[in-house]
Amino acid sequence: MKSRFFIGFSFSFIALCVIVVIIIGPVPIVSEDEALIQKGIVSNVYEGGTKDIVFKLENNSDVFYINRGLERGLKISLLKKKLIGKEVIFKYPKHWTPLDWDNSSKHISKVETNSEVIFNELKK
Repeated sequence: MKSRFFIGFSFSFIALCVIVVIIIGPVPIVSEDEALIQKGIVSNVYEGGTKDIVFKLENNSDVFYINRGLERGLKISLLKKKLIGKEVIFKYPKHWTPLDWDNSSKHISKVETNSEVIFNELKK
């Protein structure tokens, strides 16, 4: 009986560890050719999470964000002036976490507009 309990406990502990790693694991940094692409017109830019910069696109319910963008020297007021109403290209990794089960929140790796790179953390 003790061995069944130990096996069950061990299996549960390993499963819990795997789930925790999936949930809190880092978003992968990908190369440009591995990144997914989303184009759209920026409708809003605001702070969200922990110093994240969040972008909303017209006619798109997904949320796009630069993780800790404010700590990276980006300014929301400047991004609003430069990007609201403009077409942008977001490049981001394919990434899934149980906290975002429907994959509606995208971690931006690169922001471009009018051939200008606003932000880039892609692998070179």
